[in-house]
Amino acid sequence: MPHRLFAAAVEMGGLQGSAARGEASVLEAEAGLFPPGVKAAVFDVVGTLVDPSPSVAVAYQQAARRHGVEVAVAELAPRFGAAWTRQEAIDAVLQPAHSTSRERELQRWYAIVRDVFAGLADSDTTDAIFQDLWQHFALPTAWQATAHGPELVAAALEAGLQVALASNFDERLFEVAAAVEPLVQAAHVFPSSELGWRKPAAAFFRAVEARLGMRSDELVMFGDNPELDIAAARRAGWHAVLLPAKGSS
Repeated sequence: MPHRLFAAAVEMGGLQGSAARGEASVLEAEAGLFPPGVKAAVFDVVGTLVDPSPSVAVAYQQAARRHGVEVAVAELAPRFGAAWTRQEAIDAVLQPAHSTSRERELQRWYAIVRDVFAGLADSDTTDAIFQDLWQHFALPTAWQATAHGPELVAAALEAGLQVALASNFDERLFEVAAAVEPLVQAAHVFPSSELGWRKPAAAFFRAVEARLGMRSDELVMFGDNPELDIAAARRAGWHAVLLPAKGSS
C-alpha cells in the first residue's frame, strides 16, 4: 500500500523527477514515495522535518522582552519576512551567486536581526538580542518535529535508503540534529555553511552528491519550498517531492 504522504504529494503534483528526463512519474513511484534507483533521501530541515517552537516571531518577541523591548508578534512577523527577503536578494547577487560560509551565515543572521529591530531598539540592545537569538536557535529545545517529519524519515529508512539532511542552515544544525527527532535518524548532516553554497545554487546539490558519492538520479529531495527545494533540485537532475504546506489537508 502506498505511503500515506505519497497521496498528498501526488495530489499536489509534487512527486516528480528531473523535468528534463521525465523520470519518477507517479506511475513509476506508485508503490511508495521513492522512485526506482534512488539510494538516498535528502531532506530539507526547517518546515520539512522540524519547525521552530515557539514560532520565529514569538521567539523574537521573547528575546526582545528579555532585553527590555516590548513589541507585538503581529509587528515582528512581517518585519522578519522582509528582512529575510532582503538577505535572499543579497545572496542572489553575490559572486558567485548563493555562495556562503560560516562567516556569511553569521553576517546574514546579524543583518536580519538588525533589520527586524530597526527603530525598535538601540544598537547595543539589538546586538544583545542577536546574541540571545543566535544561542536560542542552537538549542534542541527550540525545535519540534513537524506532523509528517518522523513518518517521512521512517519511510525512507524502511525502504533501505540512506537519510541525509541538506539545509540552508549553519553549523548550529549539527547540535540540533544530534538531539531532535527525527533529525537524529540522519546519517549525514549538510548545512549550507559547510557546503559553501545555499539552495537554489546547483553547486549546493553537486556538493551533496560529492559527499554522498552518488549520482543526481540516485537522490530524492524532500522539501516544503517549491523553488529552493523542488525546482532547484530538479534543475540539478534530482528527483524531488514537494510536501504539503503546513496546515494543509
